[in-house]
Amino acid sequence: MNKNNDVIGEEPSGALMADVAKLAGVAISTVSRALANPGRVNEKTRTKINAAARQLGYTPNAMARGLRVGKSNIIMIILPGSLYYGVSQIIPQVLQSINKSLIQGGYNLMIANLDRDEISERHILDLAFGGSVRGAIILSSKLPEVDGRSLAGSGLPIVSMLLDMSDAGLQSVVTNDREAVRDVTAELIRLGHRRFFYLAGPEGNYHDVERYAGVLEALAAAGLSEALVRRSGGELGYQRGFDIGVRAAEDFAQLTEKPTAVIATSDDMAISFVSCIQRSGLRIPEDLSVVSFDGSPVCEFSSPPLSTIEQPVEEMGRAAVDLLLDAIDQRQKAAEIRTVIRSRLILRESVAAPKR
Repeated sequence: MNKNNDVIGEEPSGALMADVAKLAGVAISTVSRALANPGRVNEKTRTKINAAARQLGYTPNAMARGLRVGKSNIIMIILPGSLYYGVSQIIPQVLQSINKSLIQGGYNLMIANLDRDEISERHILDLAFGGSVRGAIILSSKLPEVDGRSLAGSGLPIVSMLLDMSDAGLQSVVTNDREAVRDVTAELIRLGHRRFFYLAGPEGNYHDVERYAGVLEALAAAGLSEALVRRSGGELGYQRGFDIGVRAAEDFAQLTEKPTAVIATSDDMAISFVSCIQRSGLRIPEDLSVVSFDGSPVCEFSSPPLSTIEQPVEEMGRAAVDLLLDAIDQRQKAAEIRTVIRSRLILRESVAAPKR
């Protein structure tokens, strides 16, 4: 029987907490405090312990530690960064859906961060390794990782939402971004459009990569060249969608041969773009068709009403919670590691055949 209460529940495989303590030259209880509550240990000692843990490949078993103190009913959600309250409202809608589903399952939701700087990353990892949460849902972003500690090594059940991390073995809930944009581009081509203007998100962003690929796939299927698409906005990074739409309208005005259809990667971009374009004298959809992504309710009340691809955020939130609770309760289900919930196109007055 182990004589030190700090290591009760620790799995015997791999390096043990006692090994870390020996290498760092500290007591086992100090290692326990440093890993579970870093603020209670001075920085010099904490640095030695972290270095020893990395050298030995030691990962504390957060779930086992949770059994000693009573199982937590808290699920943390990890946001991609500072909240942006545009018209799209995707993150608030997701939070509402997840919170509702968790409450029904007997759990409470905790927002772990409002940014993704190093301090926030450390806080997220402290929560995960400290045994105070039962699981995590991460939204549209990579796993936190600082000083060799990664959320993947915490022992917590994790579900990724709005970002496909199934290749890394993580349960992922996403929508069919590529297919949805491919289908709407094909519909625009069917109407007679041949030149396109794409309002892009940040370069390399998962959603932008998938959605732009959908445009290119539709063009290829119709035997059209990629050169028929002009892009705007991606180089601006994570600016507000409204700002990207304004900049895109300026870029559009500089084009000699004007596209006849616009595909925006968010409603925010499309709404500000349309406003600027109409002030310049162009008419929608007579001179230019516009379709966007997200499905914001306000699109119905735009002038003209904006066609948009509606994301199934409520269904995705429920699916993410179901997968997470199944993992927590160790319910064995033959679930696909990648769950895709289809978006739907809402066609409104902003789309029409091009003028001949």
